[in-house]
Amino acid sequence: MTTVTASMVKELRDKTGAGMMDCKAALIETQGNIEEAVDWLRKKGLSKAAKKADRIAADGLIGVSTMGKSGAVVEVNAETDFVARNETFQDMVRQITTLVASTGGDLKKLLAAPYPGKQISVAEQVQEMIATIGENMSVRRTASLSVNDGVVASYVHNRVADGVGRIGVLVGVESKAAGDKLADIGRQIALHVAAAQPQAVSADQLDKAVIERERNVYLEQAKASGKAQDIIEKMVEGRLRKEFFGQVVLMQQIFMGPAGDGKMTVEQYLKAEEKMAGAPIKVANFIRYALGEGIEKKETDFAAEVAALTKG
Repeated sequence: MTTVTASMVKELRDKTGAGMMDCKAALIETQGNIEEAVDWLRKKGLSKAAKKADRIAADGLIGVSTMGKSGAVVEVNAETDFVARNETFQDMVRQITTLVASTGGDLKKLLAAPYPGKQISVAEQVQEMIATIGENMSVRRTASLSVNDGVVASYVHNRVADGVGRIGVLVGVESKAAGDKLADIGRQIALHVAAAQPQAVSADQLDKAVIERERNVYLEQAKASGKAQDIIEKMVEGRLRKEFFGQVVLMQQIFMGPAGDGKMTVEQYLKAEEKMAGAPIKVANFIRYALGEGIEKKETDFAAEVAALTKG
C-alpha cells in the first residue's frame, strides 16, 4: 500500500481546493498519483472549490447566538441570496456560530476548529459545501462579547431562520437587575443598534482623529459667520454634541425602540428603566454585523457575458 504523506495531501489540496480527508482518500485510491487523484476528485465533484475561489462572495448570512453572559456573531458569505435560503447552508452557519465563543472570536482559530459531528475543520467543511452547492463561500469575520455581571442580548434583522439573517447585533448590558427584565432592555437596545448604526457607546470611545476632522469642518463653517472666536468655539462644540455625537454615539442617539417617544435619548431611556429595575444599567459594548458591508462587488455587463457565451 502506498504511503500518503502530508506533503502529498497539501499538494493535492493546493491543486484542487478539496478537503483534506477527500485528498487523502483520493491519493489512497490512486496509489499516490497526484494527476490521477485530481481526476478522481473531479469525478466525485470535490475539486470545484478552487475554481470558484476568485468569485466575489458578498451575500450569505450573519449568525448570532447568546448564552446568558456571552454571545457570538459570525458572517459567512456566499455568492447569492439563493444559497442563504438553503437550509443546509443555514445549518452550517448556525453550527459555526456555536464555536465562536470557544475560539475567542479569533477567525484563524475558528477556521481550524473541529466542525461539529465531523472529523474535519470548519475550513474544510466550507470547502465541502462549496463543492456541494457550487458557489464560492467564506467565513469572513467573527467576534464574541461577554459581560461579568448582566446579560448579552441579541437581535437578528431580516431573519431567514433561527439565529441567522442579514444583520446581527450583540449588546452587552451590565446590571444587577432581574435577568428577564435586563434581557428585554438589552433586546430593545439591540433593535436600536440595528436601525441607528452607532459607532461607539460613548464619545470617549470614538477615534480622536475622526472627532477632530468633524470639528475642523464645523470650525470652517462657523468662521464664515464673522462672530467672535469664543462664540465660534461654543458654536462648534454645540454642533459636535448635537449633530455629530447625536448621530454616531449610542448613548446620545434618539432611542428608536418601541418604548421611544422620538425625543428621549438612549441614555434617558436607560435612566427611566433603572428606576423600574431598581439597579443601575450600563451598556458595556455592542457588535453590529451587516451582511456584505465593506465588500466591493464587481460590476458585470450581463449582455456582454451572454454575447461571449454565444460566440464560444
